[in-house]
Order: sequence, then C-alpha cells, then structure tokens
Amino acid sequence: MKAVLVKNGQGPIENLYIGDYPKPQPTESGQVLVKVKMFGLNRMDIWQREGKYPVPPGTTEILGVEFSGTIAALGPNVHDFQVGDEVFGLTYGGAYAEYVLVNTGLLLPKPTKLPWEHAAAIPEAWITAYQALVTIANVKEGDNVLIHAGASGVGIAAIQLANRFKANHIITTAGSQEKLDFLKSMPLPPTDAVNYKTEDFSKRVGEITGGKGVDVIIDFIAQDYWNKNISSLALDGRMVLLATLGGGSMPPGAEITPILYKRLRIQGSTLRSRSQEYQTGLVGGLKRDVLNRIEGCSTESPGELGHFKIYVHKVYKWTEIQEAHREMELNKNSGKIIVEVTQA
Repeated sequence: MKAVLVKNGQGPIENLYIGDYPKPQPTESGQVLVKVKMFGLNRMDIWQREGKYPVPPGTTEILGVEFSGTIAALGPNVHDFQVGDEVFGLTYGGAYAEYVLVNTGLLLPKPTKLPWEHAAAIPEAWITAYQALVTIANVKEGDNVLIHAGASGVGIAAIQLANRFKANHIITTAGSQEKLDFLKSMPLPPTDAVNYKTEDFSKRVGEITGGKGVDVIIDFIAQDYWNKNISSLALDGRMVLLATLGGGSMPPGAEITPILYKRLRIQGSTLRSRSQEYQTGLVGGLKRDVLNRIEGCSTESPGELGHFKIYVHKVYKWTEIQEAHREMELNKNSGKIIVEVTQA
C-alpha cells in the first residue's frame, strides 16, 4: 500500500513523502482493516515527525491517529461491523496511509449525512476535549471555564461542550482578531474571547468573574502560562494540562503556594498513551453524551442549544501533505486540518 512516510525516520517537513509500505492485516481479535478516505492532522504528528514524541510500544511508525473510511477486512471475533461499513475513529498510529488497523472499540459508524471530512475531524479533538472537560475536570452547571487555544480543534470542541454542560463564563484565548471573531461567530460561542498577545488573560478573568476566578482551565501551553493560570483559578479550581507548547519546565518564580491555600487540582493527560480499555470507555462516553448532538449525526431535535458543529479549516490532498504540515506549524488554522487520501 501507499503511505505518508518520513525520510530517515524523522526530520523537517521536506522529509515527508508518499511511498510503499507493507499492507497490515487484521489478525488479532476485534481488529478490522479500514480503507482510509480522510485523516486529521494533530500537533503530535509534527512532534513525532521531528522525533520528539514517543509513540506507544508496538505502534507503527506511520503518523496519524484519526481517520474516516470504509471497512476492508475483518479480523477474528468482529460482530458489530461488516466489510463496506462507513466508519470513523481513533488509532494508536497509521492513519496517514491507504489502510489502517483499528480495534472495533475505537470505531464508530459514520452517519450518512456526516461528511467524510467532518467524520475525520471528530475523534481526537472531541474525545480529548470530552476527556479533559468532563472525565477529568468534572465540569458542571455554573462553573466558570477558561479554555486556551480556543481556535484549535480541541478548543472549539471544548467551548461547545462547556455550553452543553451549562458553564457560566466560558472564556477562551486566541492570538489574532480573526480567530477571536471566528470563535464569537459560532452558534455555541465562548462568552468572552481574549487576545493573549495584546491582553493579560489573568486580569481579564478577574474582571469577567468579579474576582472569583475560573473553576476549570484547559491548557496546552504550560510554562509560559503557569503563573497566570494559577492566578486565574478559583478556590478548589481544576486545571487539565494537555500539552507543553510554551515550555516543559517550571518558569522562574513559579507560584506554588497558591496551590495549597486555594486547594487546586492540577492534572496532566495525554490520550494516545492511554490503554485501549480506557480509550474505548471515552469513545462510549462520546457516543452517549455528544455524538447524537453533532450536526450530521443527530436524529433528534437540536433542542434549546442547537447542534454541535464541526469546523474544518481546510482539506488537503495527501500529495500536499507538506503544505498541510506547514499550515499547522504556522498556527494559521481555525478548526481542523484534514487530508484526503487520493491517487499519489
């Protein structure tokens, strides 16, 4: 089969190319082989390409953790899916290819009205947002929430989920007026959007919440935001750290004491390193609480809040994979970057 490979195993964007790779076979119980139609880009793909992201043991070297496509072959003990079924889902790796192996616990049927590119945009972003906001931070009605990287796939999903769970103030950050305007135009928008390049978001949090602070923070930045995040958290606040884009060590003068007297809970989390059992549970939670409320998936009335929307920044052909990675590296996207598997 053809797959997107990395020359020398790691390197810059220019090392990405489409080449030949052995086609996998579904030999383990519960496995299926999916012919990939579309796959989503994630920041971890860039880190893995650069040799900076340790993949789970036994995972293929091929990049990519989310996809949409059709089932091409069944492994042993598969009863819920058939060859030809249209599906989307998560995988530990290998989505940048014509075919990918997937366990059925990480697979979802694709509704007929859900576009292929929207299906490929759902798994990693929405499951990560659901895990962070609901499973770990236990967001509840009336909470004040701060979501960083609001225009990212996870950020957009988290903002909509916070609306669904009836959070009070939903504050988000982004780095351009264009992104702020985009976020405020969503049907389920943040209540407040802050440009982190021109404003001190911790001061804005204090103003917006009347000095109380936020109950939940979803953060991807770490070092550069540490003190402002700690300052922004309310009593018994919870912060979920999903990445370390601003640095992986504590900043000089890091505030530690407030963690004690504000009784803060700070937890890091990654999705890809989690067990298959854990991820299967999250897929079940997404199916139960979220999927039927997504536009194109729902068979019910949208209700008071309306449907969740999937936002795709751009769809590239996989012959343009270098351009797709470059777009993500430049942080230009509002929504997911999707790649279509086409003839090389």
